[in-house]
Amino acid sequence: MLAALTIRDIVLIEQAALEFAPGLNVLTGETGAGKSILLDSLGLAAGGRGRAGVRPGATQGYATAVFEPAKSHPARALLKDQAMESGEEIVLRRTLSTDGRSRAFVNDQAVGVGLLKDLGSLLLEVHGQQDDRGLFDTATHRLLLDAFGGLEAQAGTVAERHGTWDAARTALADLRAMADRAQADADYVRAAAKELSDFGPESGEEEKLAADRALMMNASRIAEDVEAASRALGGERGAEANLALALKKLSRMKEEGRALIAPAERALEQAYALADEARRELDSLLARLDTDTGALEKAEERLFALRALARKYSVTPDALPALRDEYLARQDALTQGGGKIKQAEAAVAAAREAYLAAARKLSKARESAARRLEAAVAAELTPLKLGHAKFRVFLTPLDDDAGTVSGLERIAFEVATVEGAAFGSLAKIASGGELARFSLALKVALSETGSPAAMVFDEVDRGVGGAVADAVGERLQRLSETTQVLLVTHSPQVAARAARHFRISRAKDKTKIELLDDDARLEEIARMLSGANVTEEARAAARRLVAEASAPKKPARKRA
Repeated sequence: MLAALTIRDIVLIEQAALEFAPGLNVLTGETGAGKSILLDSLGLAAGGRGRAGVRPGATQGYATAVFEPAKSHPARALLKDQAMESGEEIVLRRTLSTDGRSRAFVNDQAVGVGLLKDLGSLLLEVHGQQDDRGLFDTATHRLLLDAFGGLEAQAGTVAERHGTWDAARTALADLRAMADRAQADADYVRAAAKELSDFGPESGEEEKLAADRALMMNASRIAEDVEAASRALGGERGAEANLALALKKLSRMKEEGRALIAPAERALEQAYALADEARRELDSLLARLDTDTGALEKAEERLFALRALARKYSVTPDALPALRDEYLARQDALTQGGGKIKQAEAAVAAAREAYLAAARKLSKARESAARRLEAAVAAELTPLKLGHAKFRVFLTPLDDDAGTVSGLERIAFEVATVEGAAFGSLAKIASGGELARFSLALKVALSETGSPAAMVFDEVDRGVGGAVADAVGERLQRLSETTQVLLVTHSPQVAARAARHFRISRAKDKTKIELLDDDARLEEIARMLSGANVTEEARAAARRLVAEASAPKKPARKRA
């Protein structure tokens, strides 16, 4: 429910604080007193564009609306999605500057006006002479019909199965597109796979071939140097011969000298062994360098072919092995793609049938719910002086393959306000009073469906009196049993049914708002009955109206 509304420096309201009660809250007062300012301020706090401005002489105005919605209310889920905490209350606030700029706050946190509007639309529903939202937004009609018929679970199943069908169609389309691309390039894929496989590139091959080629190209020069080094070690006057000669001389020394030269002898032996090993390594290298020109040609041919293949496929030589594997995989896909597509087609067909079965079942249930809703609304129209009007729930069927996440039909509430006239959208109802009363009839019929925290009706009783005004009041009172109702009214029959009554008056270009006690409330209803001069007869009539409104009610008519 809407617990409180605080207004400061908006149009003609300097300061006002209203605390509302559950049930029916009415606002009465003379025409021009400022009732519309109050509603505009409430709309401003709830994120509406509004027509309210800053009071002359003030620099800033604001409106704050405090709501106390149920724990399961969608507004709390929206706040949770925004990572915003909410306690018992949800506080919406909007400030206005004289230059027209505004700021929005939710629970004292600055937010965008868009979020404030989204929250406001969940918490507050306004029905008035220029209202084009709520019941008159065709986007809500399907949700309202499903709620009226208790079809939310079926609608959820349809949405889920449509998602499965849509995902299956997307997967099939992707496979077909891949197959088309592969088929268009089939010859190229096969040729590339064969060429790369036949060539057999190896990782790091380019570096190895380049090193071998460099070695072979310089083999003769390297061989000369290696041969000279080998001769220096192993020739007649080489290092090995000199080391052997030194060892021979030392071995001929007498026993007493051998002990002294033992370390030197061991070092010479090691040197000789190392020199011999080095010569053997040099001779082995000479043997490897002594290759024919054919080996060089083969290395160069392989190297140049490797680089040419890399250029052809616009990759580096080291990337050729991975590219070969990729083309081999694509070649395999050419042979296996047909089977995968058949599997995907079967999945699409199964998902389609599952969706259609659920959607057709839902369509049948919606048709039945639509007829029941039409009957429920029709029962409310005559007492509201709208007996000439006709209401229908128009279901436009869709082709099976045009089904949407919402089902196999488009849903719209339509009305014909003149006998014999064609049906049209609710927003085309010309009279503001008819518009508000029609919305009341719909809301009463839909009273067991999900509702906002509060509903506002702006002069729903405009242009009616007597029994019709009493019928309006009775339905507003009944509606307020499930949803808090705020009402601007000029009808004493309606005001007599209020749980809380506010009087709006104007003096010296300022709007004043008063919460009336029982005596003041009777006096106000009497004024509404008799005009400026309140008579005793009017006071007596006011007491009768309040007593009748407080009398035990007949059991509410059960919905079909």
